[in-house]
Amino acid sequence: MPKVKIGILREGKVPIDRRVPFTPKQAAELVRTFPEIKLLVQRSDIRCFSDQEYKSEGIEVVDSVKECDILFGVKEVPVHELIPEKTYFFFSHTIKKQPYNRSLLKSIVENKIRLIDYEVLTNDQGQRIVAFGRWAGIVGAYNGILTYGKKHHLFDLRRAHECHDLEDLKSEFQKAKLPPVKIVLTGGGRVSQGAMEVLNGMNIEQIDPSDFLHKEFPKPIFTQLNPEDYNRHKDQREFDLADFFSSPENYLGQFLAYTKRADILIAAAYWDPRSPVLFTRNDMLDPEFKINVIADITCDIEGSIPSTKKASTIDDPVYDYNPKRDQLEAVFSNAKNVSVMAVDNLPCELPRDASASFGNELLQNVVPHLLLGDKADVIARATITEDGMLTKKYAYLQDYLEGKS
Repeated sequence: MPKVKIGILREGKVPIDRRVPFTPKQAAELVRTFPEIKLLVQRSDIRCFSDQEYKSEGIEVVDSVKECDILFGVKEVPVHELIPEKTYFFFSHTIKKQPYNRSLLKSIVENKIRLIDYEVLTNDQGQRIVAFGRWAGIVGAYNGILTYGKKHHLFDLRRAHECHDLEDLKSEFQKAKLPPVKIVLTGGGRVSQGAMEVLNGMNIEQIDPSDFLHKEFPKPIFTQLNPEDYNRHKDQREFDLADFFSSPENYLGQFLAYTKRADILIAAAYWDPRSPVLFTRNDMLDPEFKINVIADITCDIEGSIPSTKKASTIDDPVYDYNPKRDQLEAVFSNAKNVSVMAVDNLPCELPRDASASFGNELLQNVVPHLLLGDKADVIARATITEDGMLTKKYAYLQDYLEGKS
């Protein structure tokens, strides 16, 4: 029986992404565990792991992966690099009908590609089984603190991507000395947990939301908000998390109280476009609006946070937003502006650590279902397109695909 050929793609998206789905050691483990496969790695000079590191583990490095059946990448594959009639794994950023990726999804369908999106790989309880969320949270929170320090001339730490690994980053953020600022962190998942690793590592005390709103503290503090802390049902019903996730349009936002107390917002909660926004531009014009630094880890453009007008980059991570003019301005150009960190590929700043964590989850939670039979429908639930069509679960994307929404 011919071997199933699996390829690790060279990342082609700009700005570049240095992460990998499998590290060299994980690639070798994959081949040992599943001898029925042949694994090829596409040559790349931008990966956080070199071609030589893969070769040293006995993995073949090639110029082209056209002969492969299944292809693993990280970020969106450029349209001109798609290979027809293959199975692809990557983050497609299409399930929210993102306008900038409509042409990508259209090309995937036209080329009869089977697209399996990491973002929707879940277990039976609907929980994600592979993600870079923890690393986005770690780097996003660090960048938020770094931004505040720079804006207020308090400290100037090394950038996260200048640190060798997480341990090096920890040694850096422990140097920061903050005044008695108040930080609000949204979200209860992996991203917020990663952010809390940084805040706790800086010995910033966590307090409950009520104390955050009603008490003063002589030291830096933060509060972590779950959806029930800043949303309520339109009919005054008791908050029900499952109902909120299924019908968020039936809820009203209650976040404004926190905008009057917080200095820094770290946005780490998944946002459904049907959900209430955190605040509006008009809210930002209120003299009581206090937030002056936003670390928008979610990076939903024109989404729940009006100042997130664009994604920023690792090279140029922060911009200023002037709510009076509703426009972006040079970073730290005006003390009254809100400074926004909205890097959309934060885990890239710690690529080796992030890749190793992600690859372990792939090996444990996904590959067995892919190669040994998908009895639990793990792969099926995450398959967006197949045989030139959207699958039934993702049929809601048809109008987006056709440019009608």
